[in-house]
Amino acid sequence: MGNRKSGILLHITSLPGNEGTGTMGENAYRFVDFLNETGQKVWQILPLGQVGFGDSPYQCYSAFAGNSQLIDLKLLENESLIDSQDLKNIPSFSNKIVEFERVGKWKNKLFQSAFKQFKNLFTQKYEAEYNVFLSQHSWWLNDYAFFMAAKNNFGEVVWNEWDDDLKFRKNSALRKWGEELADEIEFHKFLQFLFFRQWFNLKEYANKNGVEIIGDVPLYVSTDSADVWTNPDIFLLDEKLNPVEVGGVPPDYFSETGQLWGNPVFNWQRLKERNFDWWIARLHFNLNLFDSVRIDHFRGLESFWSVPATEKTAINGKWVKASGHEMLTKMSEQIGELRFIAEDLGLITPEVARLRTDFNLPGMKVLQFAFSSDSKNEHLPHNFYPEFIAYTGTHDNDTTLGWLKSTTSNERRMVRSYLGRSDKRTLRKAMELTLASVAKIAIIPMQDLLELGSKARMNKPGTTSGNWGWRFQWRQLKQRNKNFLAEKTAKYNR
Repeated sequence: MGNRKSGILLHITSLPGNEGTGTMGENAYRFVDFLNETGQKVWQILPLGQVGFGDSPYQCYSAFAGNSQLIDLKLLENESLIDSQDLKNIPSFSNKIVEFERVGKWKNKLFQSAFKQFKNLFTQKYEAEYNVFLSQHSWWLNDYAFFMAAKNNFGEVVWNEWDDDLKFRKNSALRKWGEELADEIEFHKFLQFLFFRQWFNLKEYANKNGVEIIGDVPLYVSTDSADVWTNPDIFLLDEKLNPVEVGGVPPDYFSETGQLWGNPVFNWQRLKERNFDWWIARLHFNLNLFDSVRIDHFRGLESFWSVPATEKTAINGKWVKASGHEMLTKMSEQIGELRFIAEDLGLITPEVARLRTDFNLPGMKVLQFAFSSDSKNEHLPHNFYPEFIAYTGTHDNDTTLGWLKSTTSNERRMVRSYLGRSDKRTLRKAMELTLASVAKIAIIPMQDLLELGSKARMNKPGTTSGNWGWRFQWRQLKQRNKNFLAEKTAKYNR
């Protein structure tokens, strides 16, 4: 990962713009320009998958497909795929929060008309490029497009409630529905074509401007995903294909009953028999999409908290061994150095730490976790090592200003001895401390740079609604914020 550098954590949905959500259009390019102008070399984002229930980028319909809501309509208009008239009548969406459902419904109508236009222009304009896309992606795309078309056709119910023939992927049912839903299957392939086209153009622009992109891979996939439907054997499911055990974490800093995520856990024995093919394909795919990749809940590759699917909380789970070491060994045999970041927060055992160091993966340090004990706390900058990535906070934390206002009295005493009193100067000191640290990479969430309070929080772990929607507006980014970032970046040789 080279020399010292710094960057900003901001998901694409949080970008400004008039399409109801951030997109891969003009504002994303402008954001890269802002990073470049302030000396930032990293843009860290959240997973880009097609979100399902709860709009969480960590609960997607596929481990491979991109989120079609991020496709920029203005770019489609430039290619004559969308009528300019349609973009003159954009509904009035909130510019502070993503209204996921409204945006989805509105965009989908326009995507349908873009699809018609695409077919009209196909032979003269898109045929060669589209065929290359299909040949590169068919290994996951065919199943995903079929899954989405079928899901839509059956009123959005979870796939394991479909008719048995289709649920168990009988050839006759796949043939029958494949013919019946052919046009809609093609529509979902078309959306993915648009998504990856826009994504790779944006990534190329970022890289040309000296900005690398850190992507994010959730450890688990949603039960309601094309992956579980097409690979039921690599998950712990019963004979009706319902999860037997689900993932989560035991009681911790975020929740006294733990977190019950509800995702099916992996059958590592079966993965091993398959030479970890699904996992390795997934990691290759993400390394192709991003410059480096954070593996969320990395500890689950060593041992994972497994909870019976009938439980209502995560309290009654148990730790179960995973085969992450073998899988990562296989991966490194194929590509050499692994460009992964281990999200190693929470309860970390010596075995998890060893898994990280065996593959030379940087871990994470978060300033907000630094003041809950004493001067030996591993999240305090004086205890860092260079091979970590330092953050003021992550997408799961409150904003640093929000956190400063809610510290316990013990924490507050320690914060004061380090950073001074709880106000915006304290926040700026926290950012400066992170940038000044020996950590090779320092990342500031956009909310902290903009000095925003708890209302700008991205996610509250353990809650299922009201998350992921925060967006910023350009007018919030003042010249003093830019100057602060540029000056501290230069001062601390990032």
